[in-house]
Amino acid sequence: MADSTADGVERRLPTDEARELISLVRDIARREIAPHAAEEEAAGHFPRELFALLSRSGLLGLPYDPEYGGGGQPYEVYLQVLEELAAARLTVGLGVSVHSLSCHALAGYGTEEQRAAHLPAMLGGGLLGAYCLSEPSAGSDAAALRTRAVREGDEWVVEGTKAWITHGGIADFCTVMARTGGPGARGVTAFLVPGDAPGLSAAPPERKMGMKGSPTAQLHFDGVRVGDDRRLGREGQGFAIALDALDSGRLGIAACAVGLAQAALDEAVAYARERRQFGRPIADFQGLRFLLADMATRIEAGRALYLEAARLRDEGRAFGRSAAMAKLFCTDAAMQVTTDAVQVLGGYGYTADFPVERYLREAKMLQIVEGTNQIQRVVIARHLVGPESR
Repeated sequence: MADSTADGVERRLPTDEARELISLVRDIARREIAPHAAEEEAAGHFPRELFALLSRSGLLGLPYDPEYGGGGQPYEVYLQVLEELAAARLTVGLGVSVHSLSCHALAGYGTEEQRAAHLPAMLGGGLLGAYCLSEPSAGSDAAALRTRAVREGDEWVVEGTKAWITHGGIADFCTVMARTGGPGARGVTAFLVPGDAPGLSAAPPERKMGMKGSPTAQLHFDGVRVGDDRRLGREGQGFAIALDALDSGRLGIAACAVGLAQAALDEAVAYARERRQFGRPIADFQGLRFLLADMATRIEAGRALYLEAARLRDEGRAFGRSAAMAKLFCTDAAMQVTTDAVQVLGGYGYTADFPVERYLREAKMLQIVEGTNQIQRVVIARHLVGPESR
């Protein structure tokens, strides 16, 4: 089943249901998201009411089991939904990706009782999640995290600080990785923490160069008590759970990057057709035509890469290396494409009157989140030649 991107390129969708879903998402993006994106990003406004609409429309739980309120969609389709949302506004596409990441531990490692108790509200009840792994002193070296959970009877007492948390301060629930044992990866356990738990507080949002509408903040855990019934997986399994989630999350970032790049290309093509210099549209000049051709090729290559990784995941095959490759290539491509889009628009591209300067600022963030692109190269190399000898 075929559908078309904004520039007329056909994409393959596996079912009529998937085509209808993409059509619904595009309609929501066109009517509800894109018209307000520039103004709300400039004002630093997070569109919580829009996420409520997405939840009611079944778009916050697409890749999860329908038994618990999910959409039952393959990742191949879910990622194309993210691409459409990100093309309209990256804050929305990324927000859906982070929410899905926050549900991963419970959906994949929770007990039947835990899933039944919490997943329906998380997937379709208007809730919004946060994923809490990174810390001020543990970013790329996530296994060095210091947030600690100490058991007291049937509860765990959590102390520490998480950093760079998307939806920090506004999330209804947090998937938290905390140290319950000794040093290193094997001493980490995952917990599902309510966003309004006593002792949980948020620092003021970070002042970022882009994505101003998406709050990013430190979260402080000051004696937060969590029942053992909210521990996800076995004690000491938390870091493995976190890495498993990140493989899928990286595909979400790749899809968002392609959506952002597509939006930049669409803007550049439209401008090149209308802008006239030396008596003709600048789209007539070979130098600019070649630039647009390179931009389109990077986008198509990135889309093919993330979709192939998604198909591996859907087939139950190993996809970690492909996910790292997709995240690396797609986000680097988005950075290049948005930079080129600014160049196509010239001086206008450097002003806030056109969206491409915002796209450029947003693209930089995608090279950092879910593991920097340098970490992606480490992951890929380990798949090729094994871990470092030390």
